[in-house]
Amino acid sequence: LKASAMQGCQLPMLERNSHKGVLFGGLALLMLATRYHHFGDALHLPDASLAVFFLAGALLTSIAAFPLLLLEAGLIDHLAMSVNGVSDWCFSPAYWFLIPTYACLWLGGRWSPSIYALTSGQVIAVCAIFVVATTIAFIISNGSFYAFSGKFQELNLLEYGTRVVKYYPPYIFNAFLYTASAVIAVGLWQKFRKSPLSPSRLNKA
Repeated sequence: LKASAMQGCQLPMLERNSHKGVLFGGLALLMLATRYHHFGDALHLPDASLAVFFLAGALLTSIAAFPLLLLEAGLIDHLAMSVNGVSDWCFSPAYWFLIPTYACLWLGGRWSPSIYALTSGQVIAVCAIFVVATTIAFIISNGSFYAFSGKFQELNLLEYGTRVVKYYPPYIFNAFLYTASAVIAVGLWQKFRKSPLSPSRLNKA
């Protein structure tokens, strides 16, 4: 009886672990597919890294996901510059500030209501947290580049800000599209799992 009870407890745990593994793999692939070129064009989608870190915080319980995704981002950038010939203009001492930049998104995701069962009120809360986290990330990323890249010594902070602010709308809009798409996909998956026609329910019948 004890053995069967332990097996019954282990099966849901294994299912949850495999589910989280699939989610992590999907997020890692999304970043790999979009970060290599960073900017979208007719052939390539915009970089999804901001959304990936927010979703990792919201969907994955393991803290290890954050450093693993950071490592992946660094490796992708290294390969893009060394193999694909992408310009290293953005690579400077300010590059290390991508760590707190992405940490803002990851923490925002962890502080958000559970995406697995959102009410209408919680959707608004998630959107608000996302906007705040992404805005802080934008300020850290661009502020550190101004302060530590050594490329804007002729500009004061106000002049730099007026040049950079035009990049804020696409910065937050692209990340929002990826995040909203993921939230919708999770919601549809949850409804499918609860449907009488889902494989898990059919097996239990």
